[in-house]
Amino acid sequence: MREAVILTATEQVRLVVLNRVLVGDLTAAEAAAALGLSVRQVRRILAAYRKEGAAALAHGNRGRTPVHALDLALGRRIVELAQTKYAGVNDTHLSELLAADEGIALSRSSVRRLRLAAGLERPRSRRPPAHRRRRERKAQAGRLRQLDASPHAWLEERGPRLVLVAAIDDATGTVPAAVFREQEDTAGYLEILHQVVTTVGVPEAVYHDRHGIFIRAPQEKERLDEQLAGTREPTQVGRALRELGIASIVAHSPQAKGRIERLFGTLQERLVAELRLAGATMRAEANALLAVSLPRFNARFAVPAAVLAPAYRALPAHTDPWQVCCFR
Repeated sequence: MREAVILTATEQVRLVVLNRVLVGDLTAAEAAAALGLSVRQVRRILAAYRKEGAAALAHGNRGRTPVHALDLALGRRIVELAQTKYAGVNDTHLSELLAADEGIALSRSSVRRLRLAAGLERPRSRRPPAHRRRRERKAQAGRLRQLDASPHAWLEERGPRLVLVAAIDDATGTVPAAVFREQEDTAGYLEILHQVVTTVGVPEAVYHDRHGIFIRAPQEKERLDEQLAGTREPTQVGRALRELGIASIVAHSPQAKGRIERLFGTLQERLVAELRLAGATMRAEANALLAVSLPRFNARFAVPAAVLAPAYRALPAHTDPWQVCCFR
C-alpha cells in the first residue's frame, strides 16, 4: 500500500466518480465521459483504487525529487560564487565562467533562477532601447572596420585608469585587435592597424570619429612647407591608412559608430570581471589577458557575414607593415 497523500481537486473528483462506479450508480463508459478519460484508463485506475485505496489516484512521482533537479549544495555554492568571486557578473557570463573555470555546466536560465531565489540584484540595469534605426551590417568581412577607444576603470581600484583601443569588423562583429594604452594616442591606433593587417588582412575602409589622431582640425595652422606645396599633410594614422590603400570615413556622431560603442559596453562588463578574476593590476597584465579573452569573445559573439568570402586584401608586395605603421 502507498502512504497516505493529500489529493488535488481533480483527484478528489475522480475519487467521487470511482466510488459511484463501485456502488453501481455509473458505468465505466459514463465515468470515462465524466472524467474526460478513455474507458480503458478508467478501468486501469479503478483496479488500482480497489487494490491500494485513494492513494492510488495520486501521481506516482509526487513527493519525489526530480532526477534533473539541481543539488541543493551545488545551488548554494553557485550563489556563494555569484556573491564573492564572480560578484557583478551577469547571468550569461556567469554560466560561461562556471563552465570554463569551475567545471559546472549550468544554463543561463538556471543561474538566473538561483540568483532571483537568493534575492541577488541584477548586476547591471539595461537601458531602454532607443528609437533609432540601426544601419545594416556590411555584407562581407573586411569591407569596413570601426576604430575607437574607451577610457574606463578597467582595472577598477587595483591599478591605473586605462584606455582600450579596439577595432571591430562591421560585418561579423569580430574583434581582431585591441590594446590597452595609458591614453588614447597615435601609437595605440598604429599598433591596432598593424595587428589587423598582419593577422586578417587589409580592410577596404575604416570608420572613426573626428579625433585629431585621424584628421587634422581645420583651424590648425598650416606649416610653411604645406603652404608652398598647396596641400596639408595627413596625420600619422592618416598617412598609414593612405599608404595601405584603406579608405578613411569620418563619423559625425557616436550613434554612427554604434557597433563599436555597443562593443565597449559589453567589454566594460565582461572584460572588467575577467581582469578582476585574473588579478591584473598593470597594463602589461591586462594586455596579456586580451590574447586569451578576444578569441573567446569572438567565438561567443561573432555572426556570419552575408557573403562568406572576405574582402580583405593582402599587403602590397614588398610592403613592411612595421615601416608603415610607425612614426615618421
